[in-house]
Amino acid sequence: MTAFTRYGGNPGHGGHRLASETAEAVYSVREKAAAMFGAVPENTVFTANCTLALNMAIKGMMQNGGHMIISDYEHNAVFRPVWALSRRRSVTFSIAHITDDDEETVESFRRLIRSDTKCICCTAASNVTGRILPIKQIAGLCESYGLCFIVDAAQAAGLIDITLSDGVNIICTAGHKALYGPSGTGLMISDGRFNLSTIIEGGTGATSAEAEQTPFSPERFESGTLNTAGILGLGAGISFVRAKGTANILAHETKLCRRFAAGISGLDGVKLYTCENSVPVVSFNIGEVSSQVISGKLSDKGFALRGGIHCAPLAHRTIGTAEQGTVRFSPSVFSTSAQTDALIRAVRQLAQK
Repeated sequence: MTAFTRYGGNPGHGGHRLASETAEAVYSVREKAAAMFGAVPENTVFTANCTLALNMAIKGMMQNGGHMIISDYEHNAVFRPVWALSRRRSVTFSIAHITDDDEETVESFRRLIRSDTKCICCTAASNVTGRILPIKQIAGLCESYGLCFIVDAAQAAGLIDITLSDGVNIICTAGHKALYGPSGTGLMISDGRFNLSTIIEGGTGATSAEAEQTPFSPERFESGTLNTAGILGLGAGISFVRAKGTANILAHETKLCRRFAAGISGLDGVKLYTCENSVPVVSFNIGEVSSQVISGKLSDKGFALRGGIHCAPLAHRTIGTAEQGTVRFSPSVFSTSAQTDALIRAVRQLAQK
């Protein structure tokens, strides 16, 4: 409520006290986010969500054409901007195959590098299987070839530590997932090494007399009025995560995922889609029944699990569930063992039917 009752000014767009106080509050969140991802505040950009951040990074890098590489586990937040660029501009792309072996995965990217390759963009962890990609090794590959490395950290930030010191050039993430911020918030965090073109221009509160977009970050990428309430809520979420500890949150959620997987594995008709090196996600199906039907029946019993292809058709084609999709169990730090056991019983009942 403080964001609405105290910080009602427009940060960077007014000279009065209320605007200044709001700008200071927003900047404090910028500092928190920058510290979490090993960046400087000036290169920490607030966005409406991870999808916008990825569009800004991908299109900003590829505005003038060239070749880029993505993986076959990508969310549509990566795949669709790349696909659109390939239809409208002189952009080509290749898709690297992800395996359970990190060395094979890195080699899959390496084989696709060409003389006109500009960047690699991939997820840090799959939102379908939870598979954690070898980010540091891929970053080393990009460094050796002089490529920009963009990481979609939506499924990983707040659970595993991802920073610019890993060799990543641009980190894009959502605020509403494991950072425990409000929906409609996101971040694009850069090391400033690559000069990105803008995809949105407008009022920034800086260099306002010029026709050209403001040249310096973060204002260059934050046209218009910021989501002050959302940003301050994101700041509270980041503080919570830092106080709780990403390792502790990961351990708790992983324990629940293992409990759930053990509880439903071996049931007639139940198939699990899991891997060892993963964030806390368990995808499953029951027989040939649509995953959306199963999630609907579980919803009737009071459980909020997502069914379908989770906006990640590439990943589902990779694991062979493009038609059926999967039902996804993805607990939070607030989920309990008792709730997990109740879900296990509900899945068992559905499997028996």
